[in-house]
Amino acid sequence: MGSIVDKLKERNDPKPVLQGKIRPSDIPAGLFIACEKCHAAIHQKVLDENLRVCPHCQHHFRLSARERIAMTLDVDSFQEMDADLMSTNPLNMPEYADKLDKSRALTGNNEALISGLGTINAIRVAFAVLDPFFMMGSMGSVVGEKLARLVEIAIAKLLPLVIIAASGGARMQEGIYSLMQMAKTAAVIKRHSDAGLLFISIMTDPTTGGVAASFATLGDILLVEQGALIGFAGPRVIKQTIQQDLPEGFQTAEFQLLHGQIDLVVKRKQIRPLLTQLLLLHQQVLTRE
Repeated sequence: MGSIVDKLKERNDPKPVLQGKIRPSDIPAGLFIACEKCHAAIHQKVLDENLRVCPHCQHHFRLSARERIAMTLDVDSFQEMDADLMSTNPLNMPEYADKLDKSRALTGNNEALISGLGTINAIRVAFAVLDPFFMMGSMGSVVGEKLARLVEIAIAKLLPLVIIAASGGARMQEGIYSLMQMAKTAAVIKRHSDAGLLFISIMTDPTTGGVAASFATLGDILLVEQGALIGFAGPRVIKQTIQQDLPEGFQTAEFQLLHGQIDLVVKRKQIRPLLTQLLLLHQQVLTRE
């Protein structure tokens, strides 16, 4: 293919994006990244400026929890809570402790969920986000406990709640301890709702399993990031269970919207402005009451 860098210099293109499909071996390390969907080569700087959304096909790359915080909340407004809580191995599952250590080293976080208080355009919120790079954002007992503690504080301080989910579901290495978190998080969110407070749930790719079957789908407003996979079990498991052919794309965000399961599909750039509008509207309603 030749030198991509030299060709770009010849064009003098300040925002180089290469058209067409290329081989990963053709991409200079650290300079370009191949889109996971359309395989176009994207300059790393261009991708970052576009909030890690492919400028060709609009594929939304997965983001870490810290990237979500920086993208959603006001600068330096986030006050993290319970950062020292860490999972143990209650069932003595083989290799589980090693997987936890690897996830901590990879993400720099002690658990899959980061929670705390912050502001969105100066509006105070209780905020939590799951990290898909920490054991696929799976929900174990510590994730459930951190979320429950956050919601309790939101109730005490009369704060709206914003949760960004990205999860493979309940953490199987913790067995029943993990499954119990579905009821635990659902119960505390019900108390938040009974207090007349707003819960905005944002589901990103993927939101599945026990997380999709509990707190992620219990929001007053359900937003889904464009292109996200939303569902409980895998298509093959569902097909075997119900003994029926499944509609094409039935677990996509767009299919969920079409069938009334969510409120809106949003592009990544829309999330923060939309959250601001919804929070301001909620404030106005509370003031009138």
